[in-house]
Amino acid sequence: QVQLVESGGGLVQTGGSLRLSCAASGRTISSYAMGWFRQAPGKEREFVSAISWSGDSTYYADSVKGRFTISRDNAKNTVYLQMNSLKPEDTAVYSCARKARTGLTTSTTNYADWGQGTQVTVSS
Repeated sequence: QVQLVESGGGLVQTGGSLRLSCAASGRTISSYAMGWFRQAPGKEREFVSAISWSGDSTYYADSVKGRFTISRDNAKNTVYLQMNSLKPEDTAVYSCARKARTGLTTSTTNYADWGQGTQVTVSS
């Protein structure tokens, strides 16, 4: 099993930037696709972004395309999410997870080993 720990969240003004990290331990994640999801209060968890095991392929929700960039460093067993031009609607708890099953990249059911998440708050 992989343990995932997110960090880098915080409070930022509209238009600001944050860089989230997802550090893995217990097992290498270099052979797995990884994803970022977010959950706002009163809402369901939603897909944000994903990256293939090699980093060659990336996927984004329409709501963050052009503003967020996912990347990974397999040597450090870490996945990143660079978030620019943040909006109040980006406020949520952001979690990373390992894609454990084939199927839709955007579906939470295909992911496992969820981290506890990091809070991102964007003030208007």
